[in-house]
Amino acid sequence: MYKKMLLGLLAVAAFLPLPFVASQAQAQHSASRAEEARIDGFDVRPVRQAAAGRELEFTLYGSPGGSAAVSISGATGSVVLAETETGVYEGTYTIRQRDKITAQSTATANLRVGNQVASAILDEPLIGRANARRSGDGQRYGAGPKIERFEVGDPPANLVPGEDLNLILSGTPGGTASATIVGVKGKILLNETRSGVYEGTHIIKHRDRVSANSTVTGILRVGDRETSAVLGQSLVAAAGQPPRARQVARRCVDCGVIEAINLVEVKGEGSYLGKIAGGLAGIVIGNQIGEGNTKTVAQVVGAAGGAYAGNEIEKRIKTAKHYEVVVRLENGGTQTITYAAQPPFAVGAKVKVDGGTLTVLQ
Repeated sequence: MYKKMLLGLLAVAAFLPLPFVASQAQAQHSASRAEEARIDGFDVRPVRQAAAGRELEFTLYGSPGGSAAVSISGATGSVVLAETETGVYEGTYTIRQRDKITAQSTATANLRVGNQVASAILDEPLIGRANARRSGDGQRYGAGPKIERFEVGDPPANLVPGEDLNLILSGTPGGTASATIVGVKGKILLNETRSGVYEGTHIIKHRDRVSANSTVTGILRVGDRETSAVLGQSLVAAAGQPPRARQVARRCVDCGVIEAINLVEVKGEGSYLGKIAGGLAGIVIGNQIGEGNTKTVAQVVGAAGGAYAGNEIEKRIKTAKHYEVVVRLENGGTQTITYAAQPPFAVGAKVKVDGGTLTVLQ
């Protein structure tokens, strides 16, 4: 008797989790897409000697609300960075007796935000710069990296919070580049967007103390050698110069590469009609189970389960689908374009974002 009742309930419940699980997975997927892990800068206060007891102080700048850690080659431990202020993570590693940290040791930072992880490799030695080989130290180390040009692209009219400072460094390809600005805490990473061209953006913050004539230093490191150059222009556009003229001519700010194409399902709302239809079906199933009081209980349970099932089935029928195309822009940011039907694009295609639509570039 009870076995028949149990089988009936299992038959009703068998198809219920399907829309539920799919919807939950889509919700989690949509939430993860909304979060972005980004590292804007990674810095260290080097030590003069890698002696036991000395401390390496790390600072990472990036997306707020994440968890950050640094691993060091040659070290027997790692260091967790705490978010001391919005988007700024700091931590200290104390060198141990058994550590084998040298001037060639590398440090890698990982920043996790939600389900996304961003990584960055420190572009300077952990041991004091006096021990690092610079390209200007003479010819005994051979030819070092060269910086051919260092400039600010598309200079803004005013240095106000929220404004972008786009730095462009051209030189030896295959290296790592960064920049520092007097009045700005930390370091700005410059990514090699094409061979020998490194670009990065700093968004001016309220805490920055930057002026049009602040000293900006670009650093290019290739292997264990590095060189530097000081910006030779103002950080703001010259009087009478159109702020966007140079940038438009040099780089397409709305161009990028398709990083992902995601199918998103949004479950609709059920109505009382679905509940009634499902409840009647549940009563029919419950009526086939047991006798007497047991049959009555089975009918009630079947009605409740059937109403829930009918509601869920109606939601599934009303499920709406659309596609989200994620574009990684040339400036490092992302933009998502939504399409009602499957778009005629492929991951990796070069496109331009224009008024909420995408155009494939040749």
